[in-house]
Amino acid sequence: MEFCPKCGALLMMKKTKAGCPRCSYTAKGRINMMMKEEVREHVAVAVVNEKDEGEVHPITDFVCKKCKHKKSYFWIRQMRSGDEPESKFYKCVKCKNTVRVDD
Repeated sequence: MEFCPKCGALLMMKKTKAGCPRCSYTAKGRINMMMKEEVREHVAVAVVNEKDEGEVHPITDFVCKKCKHKKSYFWIRQMRSGDEPESKFYKCVKCKNTVRVDD
């Protein structure tokens, strides 16, 4: 990539020479321009399944309000706009009761 020495804009190819689209600068000689783009491979997204839930979500200490069990699965999710805190979810290991906690 070549830039204009006068105004700093990216030089564009005109008919036979490269020139600045903002000012009247024209490059002397031939400029070799090449554009290149890298595309990354698709990243797989984990899907939470009811059967393998224990492998996906970590287990933490949280007392279930329904059965008083002391262990629960834990995950967070952004439910509102980006400038507000995320919501925390706890799902009891024993009775599968889910609780949403907003801070």
